[in-house]
Amino acid sequence: MSYCTEAFGAYDIRGIYPKTINEEIAYRIGRFFPSLFVAKKVVVGNDIRLSGPAIKKALMKGLVESGCDVIDIGQCGTEMIYFATFHLKLDGGVMITASHNPKEYNGMKFVRQEARPISGDTGLRELEAQVADGELPPMAETHGKVEQLDIVEDYVQHILSYVDVTKLKPLKVVVNAGNGAAGPILDVMEKYLPFELVKVHHHPDGSFPNGVPNPLLPENREATANAVRESGADAGVAWDGDFDRCFMFDEQGNFIEGYYMVGFLAKAFLQKNAGEKIIYDPRLTWNTEELVRENGGIPVISKSGHAFIKEKMRAENAIYGGEMSAHHYFRDFSYCDSGMIPWLLVLELLSQVGDKRLSDLMQERMASYPCSGEINSKVMDADEVLERIEAEYGLQGEVTKIDGLSVEFPNWRFNLRKSNTEPVIRLNVETRDDEMLMKNKTQKLLAKIRA
Repeated sequence: MSYCTEAFGAYDIRGIYPKTINEEIAYRIGRFFPSLFVAKKVVVGNDIRLSGPAIKKALMKGLVESGCDVIDIGQCGTEMIYFATFHLKLDGGVMITASHNPKEYNGMKFVRQEARPISGDTGLRELEAQVADGELPPMAETHGKVEQLDIVEDYVQHILSYVDVTKLKPLKVVVNAGNGAAGPILDVMEKYLPFELVKVHHHPDGSFPNGVPNPLLPENREATANAVRESGADAGVAWDGDFDRCFMFDEQGNFIEGYYMVGFLAKAFLQKNAGEKIIYDPRLTWNTEELVRENGGIPVISKSGHAFIKEKMRAENAIYGGEMSAHHYFRDFSYCDSGMIPWLLVLELLSQVGDKRLSDLMQERMASYPCSGEINSKVMDADEVLERIEAEYGLQGEVTKIDGLSVEFPNWRFNLRKSNTEPVIRLNVETRDDEMLMKNKTQKLLAKIRA
Protein backbone atom coordinates (compact mmCIF):
# COMPACT_ATOMS: atom_id res chain seq x y z
CA MET A 1 0.00 0.00 0.00
CA SER A 2 1.24 3.50 -0.86
CA TYR A 3 0.50 6.55 1.29
CA CYS A 4 0.02 10.11 0.04
CA THR A 5 3.09 12.29 0.72
CA GLU A 6 1.95 15.26 -1.35
CA ALA A 7 2.43 17.54 1.68
CA PHE A 8 6.21 16.93 1.84
CA GLY A 9 8.05 20.02 0.55
CA ALA A 10 11.65 21.22 0.24
CA TYR A 11 11.97 22.32 3.87
CA ASP A 12 8.94 20.99 5.74
CA ILE A 13 5.54 19.31 5.46
CA ARG A 14 2.52 21.45 4.67
CA GLY A 15 -0.88 20.31 3.44
CA ILE A 16 -4.63 20.46 3.89
CA TYR A 17 -6.06 18.58 6.88
CA PRO A 18 -7.19 15.81 6.69
CA LYS A 19 -6.63 15.33 2.95
CA THR A 20 -2.82 15.43 2.67
CA ILE A 21 -1.78 15.79 6.33
CA ASN A 22 -3.61 13.63 8.88
CA GLU A 23 -3.24 11.29 11.85
CA GLU A 24 -2.19 8.30 9.74
CA ILE A 25 0.66 10.23 8.07
CA ALA A 26 1.69 11.66 11.46
CA TYR A 27 1.74 8.18 13.05
CA ARG A 28 3.92 6.80 10.24
CA ILE A 29 6.31 9.74 10.59
CA GLY A 30 6.57 8.93 14.30
CA ARG A 31 7.39 5.29 13.55
CA PHE A 32 10.19 6.08 11.06
CA PHE A 33 11.70 9.26 12.54
CA PRO A 34 13.68 7.73 15.47
CA SER A 35 15.63 5.18 13.41
CA LEU A 36 16.23 7.50 10.47
CA PHE A 37 17.62 10.31 12.66
CA VAL A 38 19.05 8.18 15.50
CA ALA A 39 16.70 9.88 17.95
CA LYS A 40 16.09 8.50 21.44
CA LYS A 41 14.53 11.64 22.90
CA VAL A 42 12.68 14.37 20.99
CA VAL A 43 10.54 17.40 21.76
CA VAL A 44 7.15 18.02 20.11
CA GLY A 45 4.77 20.96 20.14
CA ASN A 46 1.94 22.52 18.15
CA ASP A 47 0.73 25.98 17.25
CA ILE A 48 -2.89 27.13 17.54
CA ARG A 49 -4.37 25.25 14.56
CA LEU A 50 -7.45 23.23 15.46
CA SER A 51 -6.07 19.99 14.00
CA GLY A 52 -2.78 20.33 15.90
CA PRO A 53 -3.60 18.28 19.03
CA ALA A 54 -4.91 15.29 17.01
CA ILE A 55 -1.87 15.28 14.70
CA LYS A 56 0.47 15.59 17.69
CA LYS A 57 -1.22 12.71 19.51
CA ALA A 58 -0.77 10.41 16.50
CA LEU A 59 2.84 11.52 16.01
CA MET A 60 3.67 10.84 19.68
CA LYS A 61 2.04 7.40 19.50
CA GLY A 62 4.32 6.51 16.59
CA LEU A 63 7.39 7.87 18.37
CA VAL A 64 6.85 6.02 21.66
CA GLU A 65 5.99 2.73 19.88
CA SER A 66 9.41 3.04 18.23
CA GLY A 67 11.06 3.31 21.65
CA CYS A 68 11.59 7.09 21.56
CA ASP A 69 10.98 9.27 24.64
CA VAL A 70 8.93 12.41 23.96
CA ILE A 71 8.86 15.78 25.68
CA ASP A 72 5.57 17.52 24.91
CA ILE A 73 5.80 21.29 25.44
CA GLY A 74 2.20 21.89 24.39
CA GLN A 75 1.06 24.92 22.42
CA CYS A 76 4.09 26.93 21.36
CA GLY A 77 5.91 28.79 18.60
CA THR A 78 8.32 27.08 16.21
CA GLU A 79 11.37 28.68 17.81
CA MET A 80 10.42 27.13 21.16
CA ILE A 81 11.01 23.70 19.58
CA TYR A 82 14.42 24.94 18.43
CA PHE A 83 15.13 26.27 21.92
CA ALA A 84 14.03 23.08 23.70
CA THR A 85 16.13 20.94 21.35
CA PHE A 86 19.40 22.78 22.00
CA HIS A 87 18.68 23.87 25.59
CA LEU A 88 17.74 20.38 26.78
CA LYS A 89 20.35 18.72 24.52
CA LEU A 90 17.77 16.49 22.79
CA ASP A 91 18.15 14.37 19.66
CA GLY A 92 15.55 16.27 17.66
CA GLY A 93 12.27 18.14 17.57
CA VAL A 94 9.01 18.24 15.62
CA MET A 95 6.84 21.36 15.40
CA ILE A 96 3.27 20.92 14.18
CA THR A 97 2.48 24.09 12.25
CA ALA A 98 1.59 25.48 8.86
CA SER A 99 2.98 28.92 9.75
CA HIS A 100 1.02 31.59 7.84
CA ASN A 101 -1.05 29.27 5.61
CA PRO A 102 -4.89 29.38 5.68
CA LYS A 103 -6.67 27.68 8.60
CA GLU A 104 -7.44 24.39 6.79
CA TYR A 105 -3.69 23.71 6.51
CA ASN A 106 -1.32 22.03 8.92
CA GLY A 107 2.15 20.56 8.71
CA MET A 108 5.44 19.80 10.44
CA LYS A 109 8.95 21.24 10.74
CA PHE A 110 11.80 18.95 11.83
CA VAL A 111 15.17 19.47 13.49
CA ARG A 112 17.91 17.10 14.67
CA GLN A 113 20.53 17.59 17.41
CA GLU A 114 21.51 21.22 18.12
CA ALA A 115 18.31 22.24 16.31
CA ARG A 116 19.95 21.65 12.92
CA PRO A 117 17.30 21.76 10.18
CA ILE A 118 16.08 18.60 8.46
CA SER A 119 15.22 19.50 4.87
CA GLY A 120 15.20 17.97 1.41
CA ASP A 121 18.93 17.30 1.22
CA THR A 122 19.40 16.33 4.89
CA GLY A 123 16.92 13.50 5.37
CA LEU A 124 13.43 14.78 4.54
CA ARG A 125 13.37 12.94 1.17
CA GLU A 126 14.33 9.67 2.91
CA LEU A 127 11.58 10.19 5.50
CA GLU A 128 9.11 10.88 2.71
CA ALA A 129 10.07 7.66 0.89
CA GLN A 130 9.65 5.57 4.03
CA VAL A 131 6.32 7.14 4.93
CA ALA A 132 5.06 6.62 1.37
CA ASP A 133 5.95 2.98 0.85
CA GLY A 134 7.94 1.63 3.77
CA GLU A 135 6.71 -1.30 5.83
CA LEU A 136 6.52 -0.19 9.45
CA PRO A 137 9.50 -1.32 11.53
CA PRO A 138 8.78 -3.72 14.42
CA MET A 139 7.56 -2.01 17.57
CA ALA A 140 10.23 -1.52 20.22
CA GLU A 141 10.28 -4.08 23.02
CA THR A 142 10.28 -1.19 25.49
CA HIS A 143 8.06 1.71 24.48
CA GLY A 144 9.18 5.27 25.08
CA LYS A 145 7.39 7.57 27.50
CA VAL A 146 5.80 11.01 27.18
CA GLU A 147 6.68 13.84 29.56
CA GLN A 148 4.75 17.14 29.67
CA LEU A 149 7.16 20.04 30.25
CA ASP A 150 6.61 23.79 30.59
CA ILE A 151 9.68 25.55 29.15
CA VAL A 152 8.13 29.02 28.80
CA GLU A 153 10.04 30.68 31.65
CA ASP A 154 13.42 29.29 30.54
CA TYR A 155 12.68 30.32 26.96
CA VAL A 156 11.61 33.86 27.92
CA GLN A 157 14.70 34.40 30.07
CA HIS A 158 16.89 33.31 27.14
CA ILE A 159 15.11 35.73 24.77
CA LEU A 160 15.49 38.61 27.24
CA SER A 161 19.25 37.95 27.50
CA TYR A 162 19.77 39.53 24.05
CA VAL A 163 19.04 43.01 25.44
CA ASP A 164 19.89 45.00 28.56
CA VAL A 165 16.41 45.33 30.06
CA THR A 166 17.62 48.04 32.47
CA LYS A 167 18.40 50.32 29.51
CA LEU A 168 14.99 50.00 27.82
CA LYS A 169 12.75 53.06 27.88
CA PRO A 170 9.07 52.78 28.90
CA LEU A 171 7.90 52.78 25.29
CA LYS A 172 4.32 52.19 24.16
CA VAL A 173 4.25 49.24 21.74
CA VAL A 174 1.38 47.75 19.74
CA VAL A 175 1.70 43.94 19.65
CA ASN A 176 -0.47 42.00 17.17
CA ALA A 177 -0.28 38.22 17.65
CA GLY A 178 -2.78 37.66 14.82
CA ASN A 179 -4.66 35.18 17.08
CA GLY A 180 -1.57 32.97 16.76
CA ALA A 181 0.71 31.46 19.38
CA ALA A 182 2.59 34.67 20.33
CA GLY A 183 -0.01 36.09 22.73
CA PRO A 184 0.67 33.90 25.81
CA ILE A 185 4.44 34.39 25.44
CA LEU A 186 4.03 38.18 25.29
CA ASP A 187 1.99 37.99 28.51
CA VAL A 188 4.95 36.35 30.27
CA MET A 189 7.54 38.70 28.74
CA GLU A 190 5.47 41.73 29.75
CA LYS A 191 6.27 41.12 33.43
CA TYR A 192 9.96 41.77 32.78
CA LEU A 193 9.74 44.69 30.33
CA PRO A 194 9.08 48.41 30.95
CA PHE A 195 6.89 48.65 27.86
CA GLU A 196 3.20 49.44 27.78
CA LEU A 197 1.81 46.78 25.44
CA VAL A 198 -1.29 47.57 23.37
CA LYS A 199 -2.60 44.11 22.48
CA VAL A 200 -4.37 43.41 19.15
CA HIS A 201 -5.89 40.04 18.10
CA HIS A 202 -4.11 38.74 21.16
CA HIS A 203 -5.81 35.50 22.12
CA PRO A 204 -4.88 32.24 20.32
CA ASP A 205 -7.72 31.07 18.08
CA GLY A 206 -7.21 28.45 15.38
CA SER A 207 -10.39 29.54 13.59
CA PHE A 208 -8.51 32.74 12.63
CA PRO A 209 -11.42 35.13 13.31
CA ASN A 210 -9.40 38.11 12.03
CA GLY A 211 -7.91 36.44 8.96
CA VAL A 212 -4.78 34.40 8.30
CA PRO A 213 -1.93 35.44 10.63
CA ASN A 214 0.35 36.66 7.84
CA PRO A 215 1.44 40.31 8.22
CA LEU A 216 3.06 40.23 4.77
CA LEU A 217 -0.45 40.47 3.27
CA PRO A 218 -1.20 44.21 2.90
CA GLU A 219 -4.81 43.72 4.06
CA ASN A 220 -3.53 42.23 7.33
CA ARG A 221 -1.28 45.18 8.17
CA GLU A 222 -4.01 47.73 8.72
CA ALA A 223 -5.07 46.43 12.15
CA THR A 224 -1.55 47.00 13.51
CA ALA A 225 -1.07 50.31 11.68
CA ASN A 226 -4.40 51.69 12.93
CA ALA A 227 -3.69 50.62 16.50
CA VAL A 228 -0.31 52.39 16.38
CA ARG A 229 -1.87 55.62 15.13
CA GLU A 230 -4.87 55.52 17.48
CA SER A 231 -2.84 54.72 20.61
CA GLY A 232 0.07 57.06 19.83
CA ALA A 233 2.48 54.13 20.17
CA ASP A 234 6.22 54.38 19.57
CA ALA A 235 6.24 51.24 17.40
CA GLY A 236 4.16 48.26 16.33
CA VAL A 237 5.01 44.57 15.99
CA ALA A 238 3.02 41.82 14.24
CA TRP A 239 3.76 38.09 14.08
CA ASP A 240 2.76 35.17 11.90
CA GLY A 241 0.93 32.19 13.42
CA ASP A 242 3.95 30.31 14.79
CA PHE A 243 5.82 33.60 15.51
CA ASP A 244 9.11 32.68 13.84
CA ARG A 245 8.86 36.00 11.96
CA CYS A 246 8.00 39.46 13.26
CA PHE A 247 7.20 42.59 11.28
CA MET A 248 7.81 46.13 12.49
CA PHE A 249 5.78 49.33 12.10
CA ASP A 250 7.04 52.83 12.92
CA GLU A 251 5.20 55.35 15.12
CA GLN A 252 3.21 56.59 12.09
CA GLY A 253 1.93 53.08 11.37
CA ASN A 254 4.19 52.63 8.34
CA PHE A 255 5.20 49.03 7.58
CA ILE A 256 9.00 48.55 7.62
CA GLU A 257 10.32 46.26 4.88
CA GLY A 258 12.28 43.27 6.19
CA TYR A 259 15.29 44.34 4.10
CA TYR A 260 15.91 47.43 6.22
CA MET A 261 15.52 45.42 9.41
CA VAL A 262 18.49 43.24 8.44
CA GLY A 263 20.86 46.22 8.37
CA PHE A 264 19.28 47.62 11.53
CA LEU A 265 19.82 44.40 13.48
CA ALA A 266 23.32 43.93 12.05
CA LYS A 267 24.17 47.36 13.45
CA ALA A 268 22.69 46.41 16.83
CA PHE A 269 24.92 43.35 17.09
CA LEU A 270 28.07 45.01 15.75
CA GLN A 271 27.84 47.89 18.22
CA LYS A 272 28.28 45.28 20.96
CA ASN A 273 30.48 42.83 18.98
CA ALA A 274 32.82 44.59 16.54
CA GLY A 275 34.52 42.51 13.87
CA GLU A 276 31.86 39.78 13.68
CA LYS A 277 30.48 38.29 10.46
CA ILE A 278 26.92 39.03 9.29
CA ILE A 279 25.08 36.76 6.80
CA TYR A 280 22.59 38.22 4.31
CA ASP A 281 20.79 37.06 1.17
CA PRO A 282 21.33 38.24 -2.44
CA ARG A 283 17.89 39.67 -3.14
CA LEU A 284 18.66 43.15 -1.72
CA THR A 285 22.17 43.85 -0.47
CA TRP A 286 23.59 47.38 -0.62
CA ASN A 287 22.05 48.79 2.57
CA THR A 288 23.12 45.76 4.59
CA GLU A 289 26.67 45.74 3.20
CA GLU A 290 27.17 49.43 3.92
CA LEU A 291 25.86 49.25 7.50
CA VAL A 292 27.88 46.13 8.29
CA ARG A 293 31.14 47.69 7.05
CA GLU A 294 30.43 51.06 8.71
CA ASN A 295 30.01 49.27 12.03
CA GLY A 296 33.17 47.21 11.77
CA GLY A 297 31.62 43.94 10.63
CA ILE A 298 32.26 41.52 7.77
CA PRO A 299 29.33 40.98 5.34
CA VAL A 300 28.99 37.42 3.99
CA ILE A 301 26.41 36.61 1.30
CA SER A 302 24.41 33.35 1.26
CA LYS A 303 21.74 31.73 -0.85
CA SER A 304 18.21 32.47 0.44
CA GLY A 305 16.35 29.90 2.54
CA HIS A 306 16.67 28.90 6.18
CA ALA A 307 18.68 25.71 5.56
CA PHE A 308 21.28 27.61 3.48
CA ILE A 309 21.49 30.57 5.87
CA LYS A 310 21.92 28.32 8.93
CA GLU A 311 24.57 26.23 7.19
CA LYS A 312 26.49 29.36 6.14
CA MET A 313 26.24 30.85 9.63
CA ARG A 314 27.74 27.73 11.20
CA ALA A 315 30.51 27.60 8.61
CA GLU A 316 31.39 31.28 9.16
CA ASN A 317 30.55 31.36 12.91
CA ALA A 318 28.45 34.47 12.11
CA ILE A 319 26.80 36.26 15.02
CA TYR A 320 23.64 37.19 13.05
CA GLY A 321 21.99 36.46 9.73
CA GLY A 322 18.97 38.06 8.12
CA GLU A 323 16.71 37.65 5.10
CA MET A 324 14.47 40.30 3.60
CA SER A 325 11.59 37.83 4.16
CA ALA A 326 11.81 38.76 7.89
CA HIS A 327 13.62 35.63 9.02
CA HIS A 328 16.37 36.58 11.47
CA TYR A 329 18.99 34.08 12.72
CA PHE A 330 21.17 34.25 15.82
CA ARG A 331 24.36 32.39 16.72
CA ASP A 332 23.46 32.19 20.42
CA PHE A 333 20.06 30.74 19.43
CA SER A 334 21.87 27.75 17.89
CA TYR A 335 21.93 29.62 14.55
CA CYS A 336 18.13 29.39 14.37
CA ASP A 337 15.55 32.01 13.44
CA SER A 338 13.49 33.82 16.05
CA GLY A 339 10.56 36.23 15.83
CA MET A 340 10.88 37.32 19.46
CA ILE A 341 14.51 38.51 19.56
CA PRO A 342 14.37 41.09 16.70
CA TRP A 343 11.75 43.48 18.05
CA LEU A 344 13.50 43.66 21.42
CA LEU A 345 16.78 44.60 19.71
CA VAL A 346 15.03 47.29 17.66
CA LEU A 347 13.44 48.82 20.76
CA GLU A 348 16.75 48.64 22.63
CA LEU A 349 18.36 50.71 19.83
CA LEU A 350 15.39 53.08 19.85
CA SER A 351 15.88 53.54 23.61
CA GLN A 352 19.45 54.74 22.99
CA VAL A 353 18.91 57.47 20.36
CA GLY A 354 17.45 60.27 22.45
CA ASP A 355 14.44 61.98 20.89
CA LYS A 356 14.72 60.23 17.52
CA ARG A 357 11.71 58.20 16.47
CA LEU A 358 11.70 54.86 14.67
CA SER A 359 10.66 56.56 11.41
CA ASP A 360 13.69 58.88 11.68
CA LEU A 361 16.03 55.90 12.01
CA MET A 362 14.46 54.02 9.10
CA GLN A 363 13.75 56.89 6.70
CA GLU A 364 17.42 57.69 6.22
CA ARG A 365 18.20 54.10 5.14
CA MET A 366 15.11 53.83 2.96
CA ALA A 367 16.02 57.08 1.17
CA SER A 368 19.64 55.96 0.72
CA TYR A 369 18.63 52.63 -0.83
CA PRO A 370 15.04 52.69 -2.18
CA CYS A 371 13.80 49.20 -3.06
CA SER A 372 10.85 47.72 -4.92
CA GLY A 373 10.07 45.02 -2.38
CA GLU A 374 9.58 41.52 -3.77
CA ILE A 375 7.24 41.46 -6.79
CA ASN A 376 5.88 38.12 -8.05
CA SER A 377 4.97 37.40 -11.66
CA LYS A 378 3.32 34.22 -12.95
CA VAL A 379 5.17 32.97 -16.02
CA MET A 380 4.94 29.99 -18.38
CA ASP A 381 8.66 29.18 -18.32
CA ALA A 382 10.79 30.73 -15.55
CA ASP A 383 14.06 29.42 -17.00
CA GLU A 384 13.32 31.04 -20.35
CA VAL A 385 12.60 34.37 -18.64
CA LEU A 386 15.86 34.22 -16.67
CA GLU A 387 17.84 33.47 -19.86
CA ARG A 388 16.14 36.29 -21.75
CA ILE A 389 16.73 38.88 -19.01
CA GLU A 390 20.35 37.81 -18.56
CA ALA A 391 20.98 38.07 -22.31
CA GLU A 392 19.66 41.65 -22.31
CA TYR A 393 21.15 43.01 -19.06
CA GLY A 394 24.10 40.71 -18.37
CA LEU A 395 26.47 42.23 -20.91
CA GLN A 396 26.06 45.73 -19.43
CA GLY A 397 26.23 44.86 -15.72
CA GLU A 398 28.07 42.57 -13.30
CA VAL A 399 26.33 39.16 -13.07
CA THR A 400 26.27 36.84 -10.05
CA LYS A 401 24.24 33.67 -9.63
CA ILE A 402 24.39 32.81 -5.92
CA ASP A 403 20.60 32.66 -5.87
CA GLY A 404 18.82 33.24 -9.15
CA LEU A 405 20.18 36.05 -11.33
CA SER A 406 21.67 39.22 -9.81
CA VAL A 407 22.88 42.02 -12.09
CA GLU A 408 24.62 45.07 -10.65
CA PHE A 409 25.23 48.49 -12.22
CA PRO A 410 26.88 51.55 -10.65
CA ASN A 411 23.57 53.09 -9.46
CA TRP A 412 21.07 50.21 -9.45
CA ARG A 413 20.85 46.44 -9.22
CA PHE A 414 18.23 43.69 -9.41
CA ASN A 415 17.75 40.08 -8.43
CA LEU A 416 15.44 37.69 -10.26
CA ARG A 417 14.78 34.20 -8.93
CA LYS A 418 12.23 31.50 -9.57
CA SER A 419 9.98 29.87 -6.98
CA ASN A 420 10.70 26.26 -6.03
CA THR A 421 7.02 25.44 -5.65
CA GLU A 422 5.00 27.39 -8.24
CA PRO A 423 5.33 28.89 -11.77
CA VAL A 424 6.34 32.26 -10.33
CA ILE A 425 9.38 34.49 -10.75
CA ARG A 426 10.34 37.01 -8.03
CA LEU A 427 11.90 40.42 -8.73
CA ASN A 428 13.73 42.79 -6.37
CA VAL A 429 15.20 46.12 -7.49
CA GLU A 430 17.19 48.71 -5.53
CA THR A 431 19.05 51.93 -6.34
CA ARG A 432 21.47 54.32 -4.72
CA ASP A 433 19.53 57.35 -3.46
CA ASP A 434 17.16 57.49 -6.46
CA GLU A 435 13.54 56.43 -5.99
CA MET A 436 12.47 57.46 -9.50
CA LEU A 437 15.23 55.33 -11.06
CA MET A 438 14.09 52.39 -8.91
CA LYS A 439 10.48 52.77 -10.06
CA ASN A 440 11.44 53.16 -13.72
CA LYS A 441 13.77 50.14 -13.75
CA THR A 442 11.18 48.05 -11.90
CA GLN A 443 8.46 48.91 -14.43
CA LYS A 444 10.73 48.13 -17.40
CA LEU A 445 11.86 44.81 -15.95
CA LEU A 446 8.30 43.76 -15.11
CA ALA A 447 7.18 44.58 -18.67
CA LYS A 448 9.97 42.38 -20.08
CA ILE A 449 9.34 39.57 -17.57
CA ARG A 450 5.60 39.50 -18.30
CA ALA A 451 5.93 39.99 -22.08
